[in-house]
Amino acid sequence: MDNSTSSSKKSFSITLLPGDGIGPEVVSGAVRVLDAVAAHSGFQFSYSEYLIGGCSIDRYGTALTEEALQACKSSDAVLLGAVGGPKWDNPAAAVRPEQGLLALRKGMGVFANLRPVTVHPSLVDASPLKPERLQGVDLIFVRELTGGLYFGRPKGRETVNNHLRAVDTLEYYDFEIERVVDLSFQLARSRRKKLTVVDKANVLESSRLWRQITGQIAERYPDVSLDYMLVDTAAMRLVTNPIQFDVVVTENMFGDILTDEASVLAGSMGMLPSASLCGKGPGLYEPIHGSAPDIAGRGIANPLGTILSAAMLLRYSLSMEKEANAIEAAVRQAISDGCRTADLGGQMSSKEMTDAVLDRLAY
Repeated sequence: MDNSTSSSKKSFSITLLPGDGIGPEVVSGAVRVLDAVAAHSGFQFSYSEYLIGGCSIDRYGTALTEEALQACKSSDAVLLGAVGGPKWDNPAAAVRPEQGLLALRKGMGVFANLRPVTVHPSLVDASPLKPERLQGVDLIFVRELTGGLYFGRPKGRETVNNHLRAVDTLEYYDFEIERVVDLSFQLARSRRKKLTVVDKANVLESSRLWRQITGQIAERYPDVSLDYMLVDTAAMRLVTNPIQFDVVVTENMFGDILTDEASVLAGSMGMLPSASLCGKGPGLYEPIHGSAPDIAGRGIANPLGTILSAAMLLRYSLSMEKEANAIEAAVRQAISDGCRTADLGGQMSSKEMTDAVLDRLAY
């Protein structure tokens, strides 16, 4: 799971892709935290900024330019905000903001999306679930990013016997499964040594291949407990007994859906970070929330998911474990002290919440 650069470096390049809606607001907060870490630790971060998503479509006619992609691939890490909004929501549009995300993930070769879900004791009441179901919940999803329905071919529409027919192809190769499952075993070994594979093996041939490959890899990790679970069962247990999960690995679409469901455990989607890794090379870091166009420009978006994504950036791409821990500790302390943005039932602005984290940074 080594996605890090050389620890001997003192200067790092970070590509910023603020994107649409609240993306620029939350990314600016994370950059403030990164700059504070750099000033304290003697590192230097240089930033380059590019468009992605709807704003890129408006200016260039494409959701991600080749120039932006090459900048991401040549940097040490990439920090992304969010893409999309009502302006670009026409399903019939030839170019859509989400195409920028898919092209970025494919172009960077990031194949594993890590989404930790930790329930802070002070935010138990912010979740719609009963408090007793949330005590001690600490799990992490590993979502496969480059295969499945989102990338399979053929894909498209045609007219057959005077009826419209749509096709999406669910496709996986053995190597795509092997690399993400192996990473998940490594991650489980560093945590509570429990791995759950979520699939639909009772129906899908691709899921049966996932089980076959996983069983082969499991022989290399005899210390990790392995469990298989159908996706419909997993969706139910995620809200009825979430503490049973440690590391959960699943294919692209299932992971997309389940991690949004899991956000209710933490109280708000604005709390959850993510890291997309490729083994070697720059990682891609972003909050799991969307562009929230209804609150864009009002300065009230929750920046914590992006700030915590920046902490993951330090840990996985720059080998700065101490600094990553410091940011996460500052976020926990701010929440414990009652700091809340609107999504958490409070009235703090994005800037005020970022200030609260900065005030609590300690090394």
